[in-house]
Amino acid sequence: MFVPMKATRKLKVAILDLYEGEPNQGMRCLRNILSDFSEENNIDVDRNEFDVRLLNEVPNMSYDVFISSGGPGSPLESRYSDWEKKYFAWLNEVERWNMNPANLQKKFVFFICHSFQLSARYYNIGILTKRHSSAFGIFPIHMLGDGFNEPVFTGLRDPFYAVDSRDYQVIQPNPDVIKKMGAKILCIEKERRHVPYERAIMGIRYNEYMIGTQFHPEADASGMAMYLDREDKKKMIIENYGEEKWRGMLAHLDDPDKILWTYSHVLPNFLNQAVEQLYAELV
Repeated sequence: MFVPMKATRKLKVAILDLYEGEPNQGMRCLRNILSDFSEENNIDVDRNEFDVRLLNEVPNMSYDVFISSGGPGSPLESRYSDWEKKYFAWLNEVERWNMNPANLQKKFVFFICHSFQLSARYYNIGILTKRHSSAFGIFPIHMLGDGFNEPVFTGLRDPFYAVDSRDYQVIQPNPDVIKKMGAKILCIEKERRHVPYERAIMGIRYNEYMIGTQFHPEADASGMAMYLDREDKKKMIIENYGEEKWRGMLAHLDDPDKILWTYSHVLPNFLNQAVEQLYAELV
């Protein structure tokens, strides 16, 4: 008996949690995105979470999709730590799986912020360094040429708006490495004419199955509102950008063209790519 495709579609997703046990909104947002995606597309999403930094956990290759989260601390000081060695061994395993022509179903990976910085260091895609000052807030992200043709960015405008929360940055892309691996820089941070600092790389397509952003595409309005109301975050924004900027960020939270638009497009587009490949033979 024929069973309709939509009734049988499943997606197995692993979230690599790099928050090291610290309170955060990122994991909640990722869970919500996966839950909404499941309901809206009639797909059975089987989700498991792995505590990378506290428990040295990494997923095996039974998953279709891997989403690696943001996290606190320095992406430089973890070099050679036990958890990072295990994390990079997992990443190497994903690479080998995807390069094996016998594996017809490939593995899709999305790196967010801290994970993006680790992956950039792993691939030597550019220089990873500490920022002159912390970035925190809702900022415009500017697309480059390849960003306009990126399926995961389908529906985004130029510039689009995203939550940026980091003390480190990836700058000065390495053109030889990028060319050799066939990677593409998709977007960069906003231009700041009043300061003499380089604009950070905000999105990279490493290969057909791996992509990362230095911003937080999973951030939603309620989580960001909680952060903006924290005294330490409020003080930092006002000291660096002024109170008007802080109030403007609060106003942006309910704007459907700002982070709500990014939230509803980037990761859902990424998940759709994986589903389309998994069930291409049934379409």
